[in-house]
Amino acid sequence: MKKVFIVLGLIILLFLTLPLCKLIFGISLNQYINTVNDKEVINSIFLTMKVSFLSTLFVFFTGVPLAYLIARNTFFGKSVLESIIDIPTMVPHTAAGIALLMTFGSDGIENFLDKIGLGFVDSTTGIMAAMMFLSSPYLINSAKEGFKNIDPKIENVSRSLGASFFYTFVRVVLPLAKKDLINGMLLMWARGLGEFGAVVIIAYHPMVAPVLIYDRFINFGLNYSAPVAALMIVLSIIIFSVIRYLNNKFF
Repeated sequence: MKKVFIVLGLIILLFLTLPLCKLIFGISLNQYINTVNDKEVINSIFLTMKVSFLSTLFVFFTGVPLAYLIARNTFFGKSVLESIIDIPTMVPHTAAGIALLMTFGSDGIENFLDKIGLGFVDSTTGIMAAMMFLSSPYLINSAKEGFKNIDPKIENVSRSLGASFFYTFVRVVLPLAKKDLINGMLLMWARGLGEFGAVVIIAYHPMVAPVLIYDRFINFGLNYSAPVAALMIVLSIIIFSVIRYLNNKFF
């Protein structure tokens, strides 16, 4: 039976890695060099990683407390609340983009955002909102599962020794759940890097990497878009591999 599992595992691994290998190794060294020297590509990749990281950071400070409350309490409507958190994962991304545009791109809200220097349409704020809306369930759900795995007695001991709720949460709960939190942040950040459908509805410019890849494919064809896609994937694999290694080794 174990051999059957290994064969089945190899099938899905082959399915997942074959397209990536075909793309990464199908690009010549000169194409990689030219792509790395293309400022538009580098700026786009840097913007994508930066905005996705900021959206992850924002959800860490807002979504993790919510995940803790859900994990530690039983209340009326809990299942509905959990379903609301999961909804972005099943909504078509273009539909999510339209919903965000109708909400935050309306005259009143957008004028307010403009006044405080944030803007929404064709801005990094809009890109960040799209990434947060569609990727936040990965971090919130991962944090929730991490908190559920912590024995509440440990928290009770901390509180019985005089520690406050906040102190116990920061110094006891978060360290014990850090592996799940880091995994959740990594998943959300990764999901944000690939966001296209909602972003392209809200902000075609400034171009994040997925939009730039699409733009070059539409205007110039496969030969101009493939090197950008390959470079983005290579950088993502390097970054995620390093973070996964550090997370598994030190946390």
